[in-house]
Amino acid sequence: MNSRRDHRNNKVALFDGIEEGGIRASSSYSHEIDEHENERALEGLQDRVNLLKRLSGDINEEVDSHNRMLDRMGNDMDSSRGVLSGTMDKFKMVFETKSSRRMFTLVASFVVIFLIVYYLTR
Repeated sequence: MNSRRDHRNNKVALFDGIEEGGIRASSSYSHEIDEHENERALEGLQDRVNLLKRLSGDINEEVDSHNRMLDRMGNDMDSSRGVLSGTMDKFKMVFETKSSRRMFTLVASFVVIFLIVYYLTR
């Protein structure tokens, strides 16, 4: 019977701080430790939130600068398209007339001769 009491005492000592639904705080010391850990965790979370806030601000600035750059490129492409279409219209006019074909042949031969002289002197 003595061993049964020892077993019961060991069982009580083992489960002394446990209540139904969780662990019961046995002293104010454990409560202070929990508060301190919570404060440290909260400070860590605040640091992470601040870092993410700065990072998202940097990403926003980068996206804005890329959008401005893409808008400028789009405007440059539109102006290039206008110049190119004007050039193509003039080029079509050159091919439509017979006298212009002779002029084109003359200009093309000058370009070919220039390229040959350039490669020979190089």
